[in-house]
Amino acid sequence: MAQVDTSLFKPELVFFDFEASDEWDLFAKMGERLQRMGYVKEGWLDAIDERERNFPTGLQFETVGVAIPHVDPENIVKPYIAVIKPREPIDFAPMAEMVDHPVKAELVMNLGLLAHAEDQVAVLQAMMGIFMDEGATKEIMAQDTPEGIIEAIARRCQ
Repeated sequence: MAQVDTSLFKPELVFFDFEASDEWDLFAKMGERLQRMGYVKEGWLDAIDERERNFPTGLQFETVGVAIPHVDPENIVKPYIAVIKPREPIDFAPMAEMVDHPVKAELVMNLGLLAHAEDQVAVLQAMMGIFMDEGATKEIMAQDTPEGIIEAIARRCQ
């Protein structure tokens, strides 16, 4: 599995019981937080909305639905990976029409990467590999602290 820069995971970027009515509401709320924290530029929200409409990121794995939304590097101030466990699953359109129904995302991995420095494709592949592993998925989903979830994900990224 590709190595992921685990320093991109930070406790301040892990959100539990996140309330959002749909993916667009999630993006609006995350964009506000991420911009206030200095991670994204003002155009991030429009960029992620457009990208998600054109290239949906919902992935249905054996035991969990996950979404991995991301934007082009020009919308990022400093690189990050945000982990969101919504209070209720959020419907995302499926990536590449892999399934014929919305994916109920129980976990959202928002990638804010600078293309060459963090190699966005490698990180996407690594995240997909993690969630194909049932044991890794169960361990990650069982975490209830930011540090715990970061540790469980980071252990699988090396």
